Amino acid sequence: MDRGGTEEPLVVLLHGRGSRESEIIGLADALPPGLSYAAVRAPLPEHPGFAWFANRGIGRPVPQSLRATMDWFREWLDRAAAPGRPVLLVGFSGGAAFAGGLLLDDPARFTGAALLYGTLPFDAGVPVTPGRLADVPVFVAHGEYDEVIPRELLDRTWHYLTEESEARITARRDPVGHGIAQQALDALAGWLADHSRLTPQEDLLWHKGLG
Repeated sequence: MDRGGTEEPLVVLLHGRGSRESEIIGLADALPPGLSYAAVRAPLPEHPGFAWFANRGIGRPVPQSLRATMDWFREWLDRAAAPGRPVLLVGFSGGAAFAGGLLLDDPARFTGAALLYGTLPFDAGVPVTPGRLADVPVFVAHGEYDEVIPRELLDRTWHYLTEESEARITARRDPVGHGIAQQALDALAGWLADHSRLTPQEDLLWHKGLG
């Protein structure tokens, strides 16, 4: 499902585990106009919807499953977005883990990623080395009272992104559980507006003071 034209930056919305693309596309109504929004259905059935990877436990992907679905997604993306078109990922919960895996696997492919109320896919075959996301814009939002994602994984994600990844990080914790706070949604809209104006190459030049 896609809302928008073909030349704008493409924002790909990735739903949570057991959900589907028709639910998360509704976020586009609260996000900046002038961008193109696509919501992709995850390939694995998970009652009552779909999932991005098989789990060893909440927030812990099976490495082979994550690799297979990331390869599947990249094939879709190569058809949906021409080389050089800016692509931003926005994932919620299981979709945040999947977006994080895609970004860690190939940071140069994406203009940035927003990881909402989820964990990075640690110990799942993607690099989480220091500096892996150097200069990549990343928005992360966590709920202080989230009882779905294990606290250990939320804390590890927060620490890696804010202390080790070297990403250009925008991070917030809101007094909510496992759901998107309105303040976080407003902040996400501003972040998308800021980071959708430049292609990855233009953004690199701007960051170096050359643009």
